[in-house]
Amino acid sequence: MTNPVDPTARPSGPGCAECTADGGWWVHLRRCAACGHIGCCDDSLARHASAHWRESGHPIIRSFEPGEDWFWNFETNQYYDGPELAQPQHHPKDQPVPGPKGRVPKDWAEQLRNR
Repeated sequence: MTNPVDPTARPSGPGCAECTADGGWWVHLRRCAACGHIGCCDDSLARHASAHWRESGHPIIRSFEPGEDWFWNFETNQYYDGPELAQPQHHPKDQPVPGPKGRVPKDWAEQLRNR
């Protein structure tokens, strides 16, 4: 890929695309800087953001959490200095972490410890 970041790509939605489709839940959200795909972080059970990188070849992500503006490059395993991306910059502030509301199991922390 010639440019791993498209500043005009809008986020695919307010939550992890795959978890939303299959009724799952996530810990934190990451945004693909090339296409806007929203996936769950590697602390989440499903790890959809890194799966998207492996499937798409899009190596740069940005946090999709309120108050966070860092980028990460999966290929180099280092932070990346990226540009301002299209709005919105984060998931809705009323969305809980972990999320989404109503789908996070009561034993979520135990599930993460036992994976």
